[in-house]
Amino acid sequence: MDIKNEITKLVKKITGDKSLLENFKKDPLATVKKLLGESVVKDLSSDTLGKIVEGVKAKVNIDDAKGILSKVKGLFNK
Repeated sequence: MDIKNEITKLVKKITGDKSLLENFKKDPLATVKKLLGESVVKDLSSDTLGKIVEGVKAKVNIDDAKGILSKVKGLFNK
């Protein structure tokens, strides 16, 4: 499994759906498990699953920060 690729796919899914994003913020592990599916999750070690969750968290937080920063910049450009 290409962990980087999976993280990228998960981030795209999560950030593209507000309800998924809210679920991810409340329970990141459960959301990632649901999106990956039982057949994939059962083959992953808890360490690998943890790395995927942490990678998704980091990217989602970066995307959130970029969005907030662009809104703040917009306020000053008016």
